[in-house]
Amino acid sequence: MYAVHHRSATVDGHELFYREAGPTDAPTIVLLHGYPTSSFMFRELIPLLAGDYHVLAPDHLGFGLSDAPPVTEFTYTFDALADLTSALLDRLGVDRYALYVQDYGAPIGWRLALRHPERITAVVSQNGNAYEEGFVESFWADVWAYGENPGPETEPAVRAALTREAIRWQYLHGVPDPSLVSPDTWEHDHALVSREGNDEIQLALFRDYRTNRPLYPPLQEFLRTHEVPVLAVWGRNDEIFGPAGAQAFARDAKDAEVHLVDGGHFLLESHLDVVAGHLRAFLGRVLR
Repeated sequence: MYAVHHRSATVDGHELFYREAGPTDAPTIVLLHGYPTSSFMFRELIPLLAGDYHVLAPDHLGFGLSDAPPVTEFTYTFDALADLTSALLDRLGVDRYALYVQDYGAPIGWRLALRHPERITAVVSQNGNAYEEGFVESFWADVWAYGENPGPETEPAVRAALTREAIRWQYLHGVPDPSLVSPDTWEHDHALVSREGNDEIQLALFRDYRTNRPLYPPLQEFLRTHEVPVLAVWGRNDEIFGPAGAQAFARDAKDAEVHLVDGGHFLLESHLDVVAGHLRAFLGRVLR
């Protein structure tokens, strides 16, 4: 088992927590988490990669153990979160890396790739959309409505996503054997989301999510022109980002590898070994 270091750095006046493991002279892979979790979601994956790779997994501002300034002091947008992630990587001297993105990590990662395409050695998407295909309408209708017209009529539906029941659902839906998923996951996430003022942080990002969709055409052009290798390993039973989102990568990525796994949104909790196996084989092939 390889040591995992738990560190923090001050970036633009904000303390960002990150996990780091593996030799710093090895190829780097940056793991970007989704909602409502943090680098905690990678706690078991990181040691499986650290023997061959330099692994970095930051907590986005407002999540996990990073600072969470109130919305009156920081404007929470995906652009802003990408700015901080980029600045953190610069601070750590990381200028070439593979991306592993999930959920919110995807639009943050796409911004990094579009700003500095020469830095990206590979892309791994685990239930992180880059296409209009894959959005499950029954989940996203309320998010789109809130983003287009935030107010008392549209907010309650998205505010419900902050509850323990909704977070638990994110972890358990689509998982054939829910007993494999530790309750620590949703209890951990719910406790952090429930901190004073964090609800307004999450609502701000719900409102901003619609700004991610215009990134998809230039991101797809990036995949075509830079021919970056892509692995999409996806919980095919995900009722947030459906499997069509994974299959769409094959349309633009020259070297696309797509695996649909019998799991849900947080695939690492139920199928860690399967995901790690695909990931290690892919990285070994494209980063050799």
